[in-house]
Amino acid sequence: MVRDLFWCHPDAVKLCNVCHLVFLIDSTYKTNRYKLLLLDFVGVTPTRMTFSVGFAYLEGECVNNLVRALEQFRGLFLRNNCLPIVIVIDRDLALMNALKIVFPECTNLLCRFHIDKNVKAKCKSLIGQKNVWECNG
Repeated sequence: MVRDLFWCHPDAVKLCNVCHLVFLIDSTYKTNRYKLLLLDFVGVTPTRMTFSVGFAYLEGECVNNLVRALEQFRGLFLRNNCLPIVIVIDRDLALMNALKIVFPECTNLLCRFHIDKNVKAKCKSLIGQKNVWECNG
């Protein structure tokens, strides 16, 4: 029985090894037919264009499943001196812990979108005027 599945296109492997500095990793939970976690790996080129590196369907969102997917991602890099420098993620604690195991030398940053979302939520709770924080554009 297949429990975790990682896949990528061969051209993505080539691009991944050329543009290896910054990657974004994000996940969606139970939004597909099989109610599996979908982990999306995205690279960033020096011209700020993005490209899909690979995807992983995971049976669960525990650290072990994420470590296996990250190890597969790490295996795409042909040289150890060409590993990612920065990986941007949301505040998924299991993913943060898995990254410490598989990419201990990498700098992990939180996604700006999620930081802004958390700041707004905290400010709303402190100020209490919800309509002040709603944006129309």
